[in-house]
Amino acid sequence: MRNREYILVLVFTFLLGCAKPTDPVPVDPGVASLISPANNETCLDGTSLNDTQSNVSFSWNTAQDALSYEVVVTNLLTQSVQTFASSTNQTTIALTKAEPYGWIVRSIGEVGSTPAESEQWKFYLAGDAVVNYAPFPADLIAPRSGANVTPDINNLVALNWRVSDVDNDLERIEVYLDQVDATTLNAAIDFEAEDTTIEVEVQNNTTYFWKVIAIDSNGNQSNSGVYAFRTN
Repeated sequence: MRNREYILVLVFTFLLGCAKPTDPVPVDPGVASLISPANNETCLDGTSLNDTQSNVSFSWNTAQDALSYEVVVTNLLTQSVQTFASSTNQTTIALTKAEPYGWIVRSIGEVGSTPAESEQWKFYLAGDAVVNYAPFPADLIAPRSGANVTPDINNLVALNWRVSDVDNDLERIEVYLDQVDATTLNAAIDFEAEDTTIEVEVQNNTTYFWKVIAIDSNGNQSNSGVYAFRTN
């Protein structure tokens, strides 16, 4: 009996000696804090390169455990997205003048970790002799595109959006809603707050398309783009 116990101990010790050490779990990087361009800035300090482009300097605070970064810049008019890699917490990017942009910084950590994204900031890159800017395109918050929505007892659905303007001269909001392409004006309201909600009447089991046009006192306007949702 002692021999059997001794053999079991030897086998167990051998198995422990052959076991591979557990690989360390990759550490996810922290979220970068944005510095410049400031949120909602007109960015008049861009360095002009030619008639159509200016260099814009981006900077942010270093993120914990980040090995590199990606600056993701979205043209808010065209919705085109560009990604720029950076090994430090600053970079310079050439962008088209007189257009609004949103930007985030993605922190990249060691292999196997999950990148972290900062909040999005917006700015309007100045054009030559531009004295007034169009509003930023509205962010459609709810219903999100592709969402299923249950109308209330009165067959009403709430539409919620957020919009801002660097000139602070927003004047009017137009809400378009229909079952085809969001070209039918549903409501025109005076601008009162950046975050706004209205209720619209809908039918059950129907797909709707909606968008928001923001208009300032100079007639400049921006288009949110079209979202679709379906009612239950």
